[in-house]
Amino acid sequence: MLEKMSRWVNFFMTDESGQGITEYGAVLAFVAVLVGLVFATVKGSLASSISLAFSAVASQLNQLATYTPS
Repeated sequence: MLEKMSRWVNFFMTDESGQGITEYGAVLAFVAVLVGLVFATVKGSLASSISLAFSAVASQLNQLATYTPS
């Protein structure tokens, strides 16, 4: 019985089949926490900067849509 348990534990410790997805999950969780911290610390300034950037892009796209070559 102890030998079977020892083999099972040894197999479990050397099996790395799920290691990659676990590492990606950990990195994704870390990035999510960082993004949350950034949004929490720069409340209004980040929102206004993003809004300004989208407005500039929309303005440029509107200018391109109404452009008529001479």
